[in-house]
Amino acid sequence: MVEIHYFAAARAAAGVSHELVDAPATLGELLNELTTTHTGTTEAGMSLGEVLERCTFLVDGKNAERAATLEGATRVDVLPPFAGG
Repeated sequence: MVEIHYFAAARAAAGVSHELVDAPATLGELLNELTTTHTGTTEAGMSLGEVLERCTFLVDGKNAERAATLEGATRVDVLPPFAGG
């Protein structure tokens, strides 16, 4: 199991701030599953899949690409681009 934490637009599209799911082998496989599981949208009408295309991901606090393994991972953070500064 891996805990997923969604932030900003990803939270809006997923409809939850976090969830616990069975972890597939890779981050990419997880993202594909989440895209089909969550059918909500942001206020701007973006689906979770569209938001995920723009996101940065952390697996147990470390930057990760889609090919990253989830073996032994406990947390995935989904971080959309943030504006402001």
